[in-house]
Amino acid sequence: MEKLSKLEALLFTQKISQLGKALWKSIEKDWQQWIKPYNLNINEHHILWIAYHLHGASISDIAKFGVMHVSTAFNFSKKLEERGYLTFSKKVEDKRNTYIRLTEKGEQLVMELLENYDPSKHTILMGAQPLKDIYGKYPDILELMTIVRNIYGDDFMDIFQKTYTDIEKLNIDHEEKKEKEDTKVKEKEVV
Repeated sequence: MEKLSKLEALLFTQKISQLGKALWKSIEKDWQQWIKPYNLNINEHHILWIAYHLHGASISDIAKFGVMHVSTAFNFSKKLEERGYLTFSKKVEDKRNTYIRLTEKGEQLVMELLENYDPSKHTILMGAQPLKDIYGKYPDILELMTIVRNIYGDDFMDIFQKTYTDIEKLNIDHEEKKEKEDTKVKEKEVV
């Protein structure tokens, strides 16, 4: 590895810190606004999200992929269990780890959250819109993803990518769904 100058290192870490803090402030506000009607906080939503995409997970997995302390993952999972969104279990072959799985009510909540996602209420998306207008797509953020991969590892990024593949499979685009439904209704009217 090439030796970094102290100045170069300081400039990079300050730049990424300031940008990260600014982005997080906006992300946090948008995220809270999205989940507030469901009486969830960000940790609870993140736990539901991870459990959904992993089709159940250990508390350690939740902590790792949710970038939270194990006690935080456990305590918020317990609150979700009390509300009927998760179940806790132990595996016969692995009594040391606690596992969670979404209940039917929890899966319905995740689907409802996805259905009610409103892009117009997300400032990060609006901030990136001019780039999409120019280049025809949102930024890939490959450099940032590489940094995160180098910090958290391939497993983290594999789960990260799986969530986006799952979302694409769900095809929750309201306008597209409505258009298809309207077309079916018109076809029935013609027949």
